[in-house]
Amino acid sequence: MRVAVLGAGVVGIATAWELARDGHEVTVVDRRAEPASETSYANAGMIAPGHAYAWSSPKTLQTLFKALTRDDLALRFRFQTDPRFWRWALLFALQCTAEKAAANTRRKVGLCLYSQERLRGVLAETGIACAMRSGGALYLYRDAAGLAAADEKAKILRDGGVEVRRVSPEEAATLDPVYEPVKDRFAGALFAPGDESGDARLFTRELARVAAGKGVAFRMGETVVAFREAGDRIEAAVTDKGAVVADAFVLALGCYSAPIGRKLGLDLPIWPVKGYSVTLPLAGSNNPPTLPGVDEDNLFAFANYGDRVRLTAVAELGGWDWSHRPEDFAPMLKAAHELFPQAGDWSRPDYWAGLRPMTPTNLPIIGRGRQRNLWVNTGHGHMGWTWACGTARVTADLLAGRRPEWDPTGLEPKQG
Repeated sequence: MRVAVLGAGVVGIATAWELARDGHEVTVVDRRAEPASETSYANAGMIAPGHAYAWSSPKTLQTLFKALTRDDLALRFRFQTDPRFWRWALLFALQCTAEKAAANTRRKVGLCLYSQERLRGVLAETGIACAMRSGGALYLYRDAAGLAAADEKAKILRDGGVEVRRVSPEEAATLDPVYEPVKDRFAGALFAPGDESGDARLFTRELARVAAGKGVAFRMGETVVAFREAGDRIEAAVTDKGAVVADAFVLALGCYSAPIGRKLGLDLPIWPVKGYSVTLPLAGSNNPPTLPGVDEDNLFAFANYGDRVRLTAVAELGGWDWSHRPEDFAPMLKAAHELFPQAGDWSRPDYWAGLRPMTPTNLPIIGRGRQRNLWVNTGHGHMGWTWACGTARVTADLLAGRRPEWDPTGLEPKQG
């Protein structure tokens, strides 16, 4: 079967790979010149079942109200005139109950574990090197009350099969010696030994290279502008450079799945949530964290890629603006420099901002579209790198008429 995958981020490329493995003739279409040039370009890089909580929660709703009048929080709010934003925001707020947050977290955990297993399988099969680092992740807490509350909250992860254990500052310093000089600043940490990290951009581009070797075609630098339909099927995706004819289509365009989906009669509740990252190169005298993790009080994440360290922070509810200014990164850099003064070459920061395709539930949208030959795999939010290989396999199974190993029931796209 000829299958066109629309989108060359980590989700789209992983989907193309799984479809090619199943014997399909696959073409990938993307507006950028290279794969992983948007949301997958410089994300946090953590594979984190140990941090799989739903963002839509009572605590997040409280923080959002504070963000209406403050600009120094890790969660930021930018007023928008687009009515679609306000509809999405209402749907998000309706998910911010304790019951729904728990239900969404349980599903996130299951998909995390399945996807992590699939990722390891892809890495073993392809031999791709992408700065993967196993050994766990540390989630740091400054005060005892916060640590105790987090330990209690982690019960939902443990019940889902994720190992999470509480460690003292001394134990944290044993796990990662970078904390030895600053261990008196913490009450302790939660340690998730199964969590990992890696370079999502490098993985995506290497997997695209391997997929091309299996016959996957790439039409890069082409923007999808319309579709040609016949009855209940799509005949072709029309780009600004011509038509892409296929027997089946997979929509995996991240944030842009929502406006493109409207052309196909879909109502995809996806809104861009902006995140910021800084990548620091490493020199011989640097002492970066070995394990990935999160400073929970300052809400910035970090990961070591061997020759550089990545710092990420902020969830900005706003519009479609990819721009950034040096001052946007100041709080993150200040907190990171205090914790890891020798993390990297602070004089050569590489700034980046990207748009996470967030749904109100924080769960992806997976399933058949309005047309018989349209499949959707999108809306992965902040978990795209973690979930990509799992949802790719699920999508390939659905397209083939097989029952997936992980059940996506309830995540199907809705018609507009």
